[in-house]
Amino acid sequence: MSALVLDFQEMGKTQLSLAGGKGFNVAELSKIQGIQVPEGFCVTTESYRQAIERNATFESLTDQLDALKAEDRGPIGDISAKIRQVLMEAEIPSEVVRAVARYLSRHGEEHAYAVRSSATAEDLPHASFAGQQDTYLNIVGLQEILSHIRKCWASLFTERAVVYRIQNGFGHRQVYLSVIVQRMVFPEASGILFTADPVTSNRKILSIDAGFGLGEALVSGLVSADCYQVREGRIVEKRIAAKKLAIYGRQEGGTETRQIDPDRQMTQALTDEQILRLASLGRRIEAHFGSPQDIEWCLADDTFYMVQSRPITTLYPIPEANDQENRVYISVGHQQMMTDAMKPLGLSFYLLTTSAPMRTAGGRLFVDATPRLASSAGREMLLNTLGPSDPLMKDALTTIVERNFIKLLPDEEQARSPILHFQQSVEPDPADVAELIRASQTSIEELKQSIESISGPDLFEFILEDIQELRRMLFNPRSSGVIMAAMNAYNWIHEKMNEWLGEKNAADTLSQSVPNNITSEMGLELMDVADVIRPYPEVVDYLQRVDQDSLLNDLVRLEGGREAYDAIFGFLGKYGMRCAGEIDLTRTRWSEKPTTIIPMIMSNIKNFEPNESKRKFEQGRQEAAAKEQELLARLKALPDGEQKAEETKRKIDLLRNLSGYREYPKYGMVNRYFVYKQALLREADRLVHAGVIRNREDIYYLSFEELQEVVRTHKLDDRIIRQRKEEYKLFEKLTPPRVITSEGEILSGAYNRDHLPAEAIVGLAVSSGVVEGRARVVLNLDQADLEEGDILVTSFTDPSWTPLFVSVKGLVTEVGGRMTHGAVIAREYGLPAVVGVEKAAKRIMDGQRIRVNGTEGYIEILE
Repeated sequence: MSALVLDFQEMGKTQLSLAGGKGFNVAELSKIQGIQVPEGFCVTTESYRQAIERNATFESLTDQLDALKAEDRGPIGDISAKIRQVLMEAEIPSEVVRAVARYLSRHGEEHAYAVRSSATAEDLPHASFAGQQDTYLNIVGLQEILSHIRKCWASLFTERAVVYRIQNGFGHRQVYLSVIVQRMVFPEASGILFTADPVTSNRKILSIDAGFGLGEALVSGLVSADCYQVREGRIVEKRIAAKKLAIYGRQEGGTETRQIDPDRQMTQALTDEQILRLASLGRRIEAHFGSPQDIEWCLADDTFYMVQSRPITTLYPIPEANDQENRVYISVGHQQMMTDAMKPLGLSFYLLTTSAPMRTAGGRLFVDATPRLASSAGREMLLNTLGPSDPLMKDALTTIVERNFIKLLPDEEQARSPILHFQQSVEPDPADVAELIRASQTSIEELKQSIESISGPDLFEFILEDIQELRRMLFNPRSSGVIMAAMNAYNWIHEKMNEWLGEKNAADTLSQSVPNNITSEMGLELMDVADVIRPYPEVVDYLQRVDQDSLLNDLVRLEGGREAYDAIFGFLGKYGMRCAGEIDLTRTRWSEKPTTIIPMIMSNIKNFEPNESKRKFEQGRQEAAAKEQELLARLKALPDGEQKAEETKRKIDLLRNLSGYREYPKYGMVNRYFVYKQALLREADRLVHAGVIRNREDIYYLSFEELQEVVRTHKLDDRIIRQRKEEYKLFEKLTPPRVITSEGEILSGAYNRDHLPAEAIVGLAVSSGVVEGRARVVLNLDQADLEEGDILVTSFTDPSWTPLFVSVKGLVTEVGGRMTHGAVIAREYGLPAVVGVEKAAKRIMDGQRIRVNGTEGYIEILE
């Protein structure tokens, strides 16, 4: 039988399930040399289990809780209250009472104790559960301690704890509670020590919060704390707070709040010597646990006592480097408009495809910008490139440059350092676009035919060889030349029309309805699919209810069903390899789940008349043509007007003839990825059949090289898949930074803009115009319910979101730049758009009426 009560020194490394997260960590703390921990013991989860296991009322009530969702707050509150009452009245098994009495006599029954809850799902690396259960201080005597053990058990079912478990996927019967009973320390000062800065995430900065008396005053928010920061044994910052109150233990038990003498309120809670001593202890604890820690401490008689330590779960992982040099990493996701976590196989394929120096962290990709920042030319090029496209990233990097965090190489080394400049020797010809598209299509068709007959280890060699062909297509100088010429033309028009005519963002209107844009054409072609379906009410009614992909086969039985089926699958034949987050090869493609596009088709049927795609495209083309004629006429009236008009006409032609191609290389890449994926899934099916893996999707949690080895050997440790799945769940919850350093510091950057309305939400103007409408906050593509005239507010968009753009009249995203997908398509569709808006999906509420100023780059909330 498992132990009912364990002394801290009796607990081993395998007893997390008995002690809970907090109890286990306190026991570990007590074993670190030089760390003082108040002595005590743990009433284990076995005691809790014995108290509840034969309680029929408890079982019935928890069954009711299991059926609820987090939003069912009323029923959760009622049932939780009943469970707490059951636990408060529960009989503590006699063996537990005797064990508690025995351990209490060993440590001194006359002493005061802190009684703390410790859940088995608490203080874990992926979910801290901090503050979910209760703590009771200055408890004296066996009966009082037993009563507070019951209170701790009951705190497992506070409403906030129940909701937290539901939100994090923990079953109410899967979580057990132990109780820590620990000698009270009556401190002069106490607080919290973070071994990494909780604001910037810098791992080299220790941050100490400190106040007088017991730490409960700080934790509860009753008082402001002093804050001291220490870096490498030196105090680098001190903020002294006015500490007006403190909580102290009472002689008869319990606690009380007292006023601090006015002349003592602004005194440091810790001396400088104590700050540095505490910081040193914090580093020792961090080294023992192997990760940054959130530590509760108290100071009595000039001795620091550690009462709790838990991992800091909110820190973003640092990209791994092979040296100890200072490094700076910039987010690929913010450039690619896909900041979600990627699975290992998806990361592998992107790393095989790219030519940039890349690292992974938290399931995301980062470019190592250190080599660029180490030379004057590289810095200038990087900042000038990022400036127009992502001012927040540029501002963050500028801060790093000003700090001299990355030292410049000596002049002779800078001269040898390769800094890539794109040299455009010949201006591209519009005919290049058609030729590049044809070459890509031919190459993909050849790949599809060749890969069909290849399997086993040979498949991996074949894919590696074909990725070289993909790289040749992506980094073809002619292809890059077309894209750069279009971007340069856009920027030139943007700047010169402002300089010569005082007109901002003229290039936006000129970018509407350009030819050869495979992504904007996709949105218009889905409107054409709606046109095919619209005349058949029976088909429309069926599609509104269909929720399984297999049921689409029943369409052909309905009047107009064959036409609808052919239109849907004809569209998927051209665009079915697309999906949200498509740079991750493991994401479910539209062809794999065709019902994904049905709501978008239904939206088009509801919101538009027949032939709307042609009208939209033609309207955009005419507006661009009219803007061109207007600009050229105004230019001709200027000094040197004919020359300016002629030069502008040439740039406009480049913009309109070449800019549509910019979306094509990614379309080609995603096409190839889907072909690779289908071949690898055939291998996965063979592995399932052979009993090597359980599900075909398990291969997503292996890198390309790992999967290659599994296919070769037919051997795999199932624990790897389980571990990767747990890691991925953790990564999904993290918010990736735009810029992160090798010290873990996250720099978000800021917009440096004046003369905006007082309450304006600031972003980057990427598509001109001002529009008002209802904000629709959409975080998942399959949950979009848009009406014509809505303004789409989301975290990011990639090409799969394009079909929604035809229904809205404005766009706001948290991520993006002037040349990222959402901005390009917004301009082509003529939608005012503001991107790079920090926390837009939280600051703007769904249904609010807002005004989007895509010319100046801000949003106003109107109601």
